Amino acid sequence: MLEAPNQEIALLVNAVTSLVVTSTEGGGFTGPSINEFFPPVIFFAGTLFEMNRIVLIRFLLAAVIIVLFWLGTRNLRLIPTKAQSLVEMSLDVVRVNIAEDLLGKKDGKRFLPLLTAIFFTVLAFNLPGIIPGLNIAASSTFGFPLVLAVIAYVAFIYAGLKKHPGTFLRSSLFPPGVPWPIYFIVTPIEFLSIFILRPITLALRLLMNMVAGHLLLVLCFSATDFFFFSASLEGSEWARFFGIGTFAFGFVFTAFEIVVSVLQAYIFTLLTTVYIQLALAEEH
Repeated sequence: MLEAPNQEIALLVNAVTSLVVTSTEGGGFTGPSINEFFPPVIFFAGTLFEMNRIVLIRFLLAAVIIVLFWLGTRNLRLIPTKAQSLVEMSLDVVRVNIAEDLLGKKDGKRFLPLLTAIFFTVLAFNLPGIIPGLNIAASSTFGFPLVLAVIAYVAFIYAGLKKHPGTFLRSSLFPPGVPWPIYFIVTPIEFLSIFILRPITLALRLLMNMVAGHLLLVLCFSATDFFFFSASLEGSEWARFFGIGTFAFGFVFTAFEIVVSVLQAYIFTLLTTVYIQLALAEEH
């Protein structure tokens, strides 16, 4: 399972920032900050419906997903068109490799709409971080990952109560075969692990990968702009060599961010499916 290498990222950010600051007499470079994820309000300021750039990107991408799947499935044929074939192959990624593989055909078909929606929504919301003009992932603030984690949590609870209405909660909190005095230790741990930490870690995993990726890209490309233009205008022509390096890092991290975006969509969907599978397990 691929996670953002937090320690390496922190070291890289510190190193490049230090390099930029020391390359000029008075500094002059402003690196990325947490304010990147709180852009100014554009519409409906001061109301419950206020919208900033990230919210607008979410609406845009939701519309793109709906239109693409509508175009690909509006005239289904026995001999599929190119658009239909592309949509079917995309759907098979979730159906074959995740839903049916972990849940079997019956339960996989039952939960397939939910898992498909999660996968393609996360994927679409992750990708704007590398799209010029958008430049930030729609999943890089906590609201969206949290909502998806709650949906996955509700699906997990629903699956368990539906399949094992009388034993699901008892088996989850009081695992069979454990001496009863040990339950005073085991039960709080199981409750915290299953019902509290699962949705939180599911949301944080997606959020932190997108936040780290965005900060890295902003750092690399803003440093490139600084080295090529601002620093060179101040008489530090050699700074352009550093600009070439930061641009190369930015290009590499852009490719890496594409991979991370796809993997995070896959991992989020996979973990949701695993939780549902655990809820459906016969030992309950």
